[in-house]
Amino acid sequence: MTDATDPAHAPSHPAPDPNDAHGSIFDGLLGSDSSQWAFGTDFEDPLAGVDTTIPDGVDPGDLATYCLMLADDALIASHRLSEWCSRAPDLEEDIALANVSLDLLGQARLLLARAAAADPAAVPTLPEGSPVPPEDALAFFREAGEFRNVRMTEVANGDFAHTIARLLVLSCARLAVFQRLTTSRDTVLAAVAAKGVKELAYHRDYAGRWFLTLARGTEESRRRLVEALDALWPLYAELFATHPVERSVAEAGVGVDPAAVADEVAVVLEQVFAMSGVERPDRAPLAGVQGRTGRDGLHTEALSLLLAEMQVVARAHPSGRW
Repeated sequence: MTDATDPAHAPSHPAPDPNDAHGSIFDGLLGSDSSQWAFGTDFEDPLAGVDTTIPDGVDPGDLATYCLMLADDALIASHRLSEWCSRAPDLEEDIALANVSLDLLGQARLLLARAAAADPAAVPTLPEGSPVPPEDALAFFREAGEFRNVRMTEVANGDFAHTIARLLVLSCARLAVFQRLTTSRDTVLAAVAAKGVKELAYHRDYAGRWFLTLARGTEESRRRLVEALDALWPLYAELFATHPVERSVAEAGVGVDPAAVADEVAVVLEQVFAMSGVERPDRAPLAGVQGRTGRDGLHTEALSLLLAEMQVVARAHPSGRW
């Protein structure tokens, strides 16, 4: 039986206060604990009450695109993790992966809302009168080529070892970025990062413990883990390849150049590999097409298949209210 007081197993998304009928998903960033759900029960602005003024010297289009990059990484990774619901090795891991998925979904919603506020022109046009909020429009009504996530987030789950290896790498990289993003000149990004750092630290530690367990477990668990890491590694370098937009927002003091955290992430991963007795893969990076990768909208076929499933209901009922 799981100890209910064990923080490692405490629910990361407690039920909302039933007396709070007008809570915003952004309340958690304003100091209130009334709502930590990824999506609320209405269509109130998730950034209500937050200063969304664009800092001086920052291009609104670049800020919106940068937010989409961070949001799409979280949204697509969240969807992949959600595919484990009812399929994980046991109930406890089923719940743990679902909670990690919800954390990322919450980050995605806030970042999509920030992108829409920074550049309303980035939001897809929907039928007149549609109640779909901007963040949902960005999630469900963009085509694959308009998504800005790195390709590692979109590849199929594979087995449990594959999911753990990917979660470890992605959470290490995203945590390093978010730690620096807490000092962003953009109020929203700084607040999202401050909240996200706590979540991502748990994601990294959860994946790290499982990585060690699988590496030191049976011959079969170790084989699967090593093969999973080797298969993912060609996509590793893309996590730290600086896109012009990332360079622009970093120079403006609102974003983070991913290349700046590459060494830091490598040190953390090397520590995990050393403890696990696993060697760092020696695989060449997966090239883009004419220099274009996920940040440019160039994706694998896996993303189109994922979006077809994720977006089907919203696209079938663009004027629906949920």
